Amino acid sequence: EVQLVESGGGLVQAGGSLRLSCVGSGFIGGDYNIGWFRQAPGKEREEVSCIGNRDGATKYADSVKDRFTISSDNAKKTVYLQMNRLKPEDTAVYYCAIGCSVAIANNLGYWGQGTQVTVSS
Repeated sequence: EVQLVESGGGLVQAGGSLRLSCVGSGFIGGDYNIGWFRQAPGKEREEVSCIGNRDGATKYADSVKDRFTISSDNAKKTVYLQMNRLKPEDTAVYYCAIGCSVAIANNLGYWGQGTQVTVSS
């Protein structure tokens, strides 16, 4: 059974940093992408960043480019999201999932439980 577990969220002041982790288990192999997504209260879930497990190719939403960095440790089956210069508008529940878009991730159906990130002004 494929499982994804996020950790690392918390409360931080604006300008601060957090590192989120997404640990996967039950993967058999092959090419796949792991995405980070977020959902703020009253808003739709949105893509934040994505990384390919084989080629390491990365993508970022414009709103987080140059502030967030996604990376992976395939041996540990872990994907990280380093978040720097956090802003209050980054406040959301952050999820990892298989897939780079919400539509693909929903179709595949492998989501973590989410971790809360709160940025105070």
